[in-house]
Amino acid sequence: MLSYRHSFHAGNHADVLKHSVQSLIIESLKEKEKPFFYLDTHSGAGRYQLRSEHAERTGEYQEGIGLLWQRNDLPEELAAYMSVVHNFNRSGTLRYYPGSPLIARQLLRPQDKIYLSELHPSDFPLLRSEFQKDERAKVQRANGYQQLKSQLPPPSRRGLILIDPPYEIKTDYQEVVKGIQEGYKRFATGSYALWYPVVIRQQIKRMLKELEATGIRRILQIELAVKPDSDQRGMTASGMIVINPPWKLEQQMHTVLPWLHNALVPSGIGHYLVNWVVPE
Repeated sequence: MLSYRHSFHAGNHADVLKHSVQSLIIESLKEKEKPFFYLDTHSGAGRYQLRSEHAERTGEYQEGIGLLWQRNDLPEELAAYMSVVHNFNRSGTLRYYPGSPLIARQLLRPQDKIYLSELHPSDFPLLRSEFQKDERAKVQRANGYQQLKSQLPPPSRRGLILIDPPYEIKTDYQEVVKGIQEGYKRFATGSYALWYPVVIRQQIKRMLKELEATGIRRILQIELAVKPDSDQRGMTASGMIVINPPWKLEQQMHTVLPWLHNALVPSGIGHYLVNWVVPE
C-alpha cells in the first residue's frame, strides 16, 4: 500500500523504545573487534524534521524524545542512543530525529557493513541521499522481507537484523514471522530485532504463538505501554521481539524500562515488561 509515512510519528514513545534496544545491541556487538553486518529491512527516510508539517500535525515526538531531550539523569544504558540524537541537534534545539539507519551509521565502526532497503517512492531518495558518501553502506529500493533471503548470511557471520514494517495491513503480523524463519534458516547466529505496535492485543498474542511454533529458541519480548490496552483505534504500546539477544540485554532492559516508563508516563498508567517468549 505504501501510504505509511514515519515522518508523522518520528521520535514518539515507540521510537524511543525501538532505538534504545537497537543501540544496546549494536554496542554489545562492538565489544568484539570482528566486524559485523547491520540489515535494516524497512529503513524509512533516515532523518526526520520535527518542525515539519507532518511531525507538528501529530506532535507525537513531544511525548517521546521531547521528554528525554534535556534530562540530566539518564541511565547509562541510554547514553549511546542519546548521543546520536544530540549529534543531530548540536544547536541545542530539538529539530531532527535520526531513524534507525542513522543511529546505525553513527554507532557502527569503519569495519562494519550497513545494508538498507526501503520501498516508499518518497522516502527512498531521501535515504539514498543520506548514505551516498558512506562506503560501508548499500541502499536499495527493495522489499525488506526479500532481503532476509538474499542478504543472509553475511560474510562476517555476525550481525543485527532490524525488522520494522509499517503494519499497514493485517498480514504484516504473519509476514514478519515468515521473514524471520527465512532469515534464521540462513543465519541462525544473528540477532534479530522485530518491532511491533500494540493496536489490537489479540494480534500480538497470535504473532507470539506463531513465533513459538517456529521452534526458534532464545526469543525475548520487551514492551512499553503508555496507555492500557483498548479496543479503540490507536497504538497503546509497542515492543521489540529480540532473537539471540546479547547476554546483557535482559538486565539492561530491567534498568531502562522502569526509568523510561516513569519519564514518558508520569501518571503511571500502562505497563512495561521483559519476558522470555522462548528461553534457551
